Amino acid sequence: MADTKREIERKYELPESLDGPQAGDRTWLPALTQVRAVSAVVHQGVSELDAVYYDTADLRLTADSRTLRRRTGGADAGWHLKFPVSTGIRDEIQAPLAETVPPELSALLRSRIRRAELIPVVRLRTARDVTHLLDADGALLAEVSVDAVRAVRLTEHPATASWTEVEVELADDGDPAFLDAVEKKLRKAGLRPASAPSKLARALAETAPDGAGGPQSGELAPAQATEPAPATAGDHVLAYLRTQADVIVAQDPAVRRDLPDSVHQLRVATRRMRSAFRTSRQILDRSVTDPIAEELKWLAGELGIDRDHEVLDERLGARLDAVPETLLLGPVRARLRVWSVAQRAGSRSSTLAVLDSERYLSLLDTLDALLAEPPRRPAAAGPPGKVLPKAVLKDYDRLAGRVAHALALAPGEERDVALHNARKAAKRARYAAEAVRPALGKPAKRLAKRMKAVQTVLGDHQDSVVARDALRSLAIQAHAAGESAFTWGLLYGREEAQADRREKELPEVWAKASARKWRAALTR
Repeated sequence: MADTKREIERKYELPESLDGPQAGDRTWLPALTQVRAVSAVVHQGVSELDAVYYDTADLRLTADSRTLRRRTGGADAGWHLKFPVSTGIRDEIQAPLAETVPPELSALLRSRIRRAELIPVVRLRTARDVTHLLDADGALLAEVSVDAVRAVRLTEHPATASWTEVEVELADDGDPAFLDAVEKKLRKAGLRPASAPSKLARALAETAPDGAGGPQSGELAPAQATEPAPATAGDHVLAYLRTQADVIVAQDPAVRRDLPDSVHQLRVATRRMRSAFRTSRQILDRSVTDPIAEELKWLAGELGIDRDHEVLDERLGARLDAVPETLLLGPVRARLRVWSVAQRAGSRSSTLAVLDSERYLSLLDTLDALLAEPPRRPAAAGPPGKVLPKAVLKDYDRLAGRVAHALALAPGEERDVALHNARKAAKRARYAAEAVRPALGKPAKRLAKRMKAVQTVLGDHQDSVVARDALRSLAIQAHAAGESAFTWGLLYGREEAQADRREKELPEVWAKASARKWRAALTR
């Protein structure tokens, strides 16, 4: 079973004047007891580490700032997979030592490597001289390591490199500001922040064949690399689609790790892509994009099973927490827990099965192919200010028609369905406005904000409709078990009142969103 650790550290290069001191020579280190909060500096000795780093032949993980290694020696021998969180912060996922890559780690890399083989690319042998910085109570503040590294490239054109560097890793739950104080002392001693973000990056750079570049860890992946500013309508659409594709790939391992909000973020990216395909039918050939949109719809639907249950659980739980104890009649909390478990049974494993499916991997490959060779139509070459507003206003007009239709209906099931359809149109109009914001600026930003307000009202209304169906089911189950259904009926009434309030809010919210100034601002 893999464990996760948040790693906060900084790396430093030695000044050239030291000319590669041996790991055991620590005389050049500054007196770290002079750092505020440090009461003791305790030498822990030297350990020998042997790590083999794995990647695809074209170094996809390295290009995306991910590292996978098998390490022996030291206190944490095993497999280590590192994901960047922000500068100097990474999540390290650890698995027990094994001869081959543990399946739980390779699964976290599937969206990046697809069907490519993971092979050894670099071997690092490190003599690590460790010192602990302790506070007045003897608690660990940080670990300082002086690493004498020898790197061997294991792929074509093998080469070696050697260097010494310093790592300062913050103790668990430590204050990152402490690292600033340590860095100040190290800089005064002549050390400087490392130019390479990792040992692997430096090893690849220093052992690269003459004239061979290749991606280096810490650099942006090719899809994220800095590109010229979009000049045409097609450029803007493709930049937006590329961003959403990157989100899908990035959220895949987060969903597998069951990180908060990850399924939601992945679904939103698929919806934004589908919305962009529909909005840009005059820009990209729909004979190519329509089948991809259908696959994205399938993916969002499969992921939505667990997410929808999660949202409903949170809503019902919050509603129940707001009820005074005197009105909680019967084992209502236990009943809700049992119902929730039954509703979500198997949904987690179903989600993982989808991400492991050939259909999903083929979708990712298809997205790559689309972005590599986009099926541009003639309008794609047009100026953004002329082409994009028409597409946005078309989505806006669709929403206007659906809102008008819903408001003309009497309250009831038919109106609920119409409001739900309007909600989907509002979401699409919002995504369309967000997609063109880089090209159209503030008018698109304001339109997106107004569309979000409409979507929020309609979304809460729809959530109330779904919640009422669930509460009715809970009431029936409670009654059949001989329990009081009073509390479920009370919550049903509150949800009904909430839906009524939202329906009454809608005309005012829509009036603000439908002002003609939005159309004029977008098209001027």
